Amino acid sequence: MNNEENPKDAAQRPQQPQRSQPLPQPEAQPSEPPLSPEAAASEAAPQTGRERLRAAVWPPRVTRAQLIVALLLFVLGLGLAIQVRSNSDESALRGARQEDLVRILDELDNRTQRLEDEKQRLEDQRTELENSSDQAEEARKQTLQKEQQLGVLAGTVAAEGPGITLTIQDPSGTVESDMLLDTIQELRAAGAEAIQVNGTRVVADTYFSGSAGDIAVDGKRITAPYTFKVIGKPQDLEPALNIPGGVVQTLEKEQATATVARSEKITVDALRPAERPDYARSSSP
Repeated sequence: MNNEENPKDAAQRPQQPQRSQPLPQPEAQPSEPPLSPEAAASEAAPQTGRERLRAAVWPPRVTRAQLIVALLLFVLGLGLAIQVRSNSDESALRGARQEDLVRILDELDNRTQRLEDEKQRLEDQRTELENSSDQAEEARKQTLQKEQQLGVLAGTVAAEGPGITLTIQDPSGTVESDMLLDTIQELRAAGAEAIQVNGTRVVADTYFSGSAGDIAVDGKRITAPYTFKVIGKPQDLEPALNIPGGVVQTLEKEQATATVARSEKITVDALRPAERPDYARSSSP
């Protein structure tokens, strides 16, 4: 038998089907969570311009660099604000003349010296009380001196000493009661120890009322010229009234004039009645 196969028979023989290779399966994609009806409706509906703008700016997307820049801008703005305020506070002194600045510095030095003198006086009193052989007698003497001092401050006793006389002329009737009160405050800050205005003693509870041309001190009406008799160190009192922007310049702006005269002896003899407090009592035995 011939092993060779007839080509014709081979053509008529049915061909065996080839085995197909399995196709690669696509990788499983992570399943997305189902959208809510509102989200599905929003994706389906086209967004308006306002909605796109809102989606772009909110919620805000702030980076670390933006936070740093914002902090630096805040610090810079705060520094500028402080600098501007400092410059505005010092503008009055910058515009002052050299002699005015020297006068202000002298005034500050004098106030400092007064405080140092007062401190030294109190320390000396303490030393005397500690070292005195007769402390009771020393205490009695200091008590009498203190009583006299308090009487001067309360206006119950007369006082005399060096000081100044301040006379305010008001021909236009423009001086207000608050200007006179500012004058009292300036004199007290300069070391005034006793003051009277047109025959009225000025004490701790003194008040000014009324308007220009109708001013009263503690309810007692006074008229121009307003005369202040002040006991204190004249070298401190007069410069305090003439500092830039002080009492004298303020009165001149109101068409009034202020004249200051120094004196080695000023008498303050207007008295106030000694009033007993209704409720306060001494706590010492």
